[in-house]
Amino acid sequence: MAVEIIVNKNKCVGCGICLEACPKGPKIWKKDKDGKYIAYNTEDCHNCKICAGRCPKNAILVRRL
Repeated sequence: MAVEIIVNKNKCVGCGICLEACPKGPKIWKKDKDGKYIAYNTEDCHNCKICAGRCPKNAILVRRL
């Protein structure tokens, strides 16, 4: 299943809740040069959407392709 994870960089504050909440954690999430979180390995994403549900800024959208 192909998944797209979109992080709104204007809303992301770099808190790391997405990384902590994700069952795959560091396999999917990392910080970019601006200190914001990005999804870099979406092949491991199982579309559970826990990251999106826990993001306090509602900055994450997860969808199947």
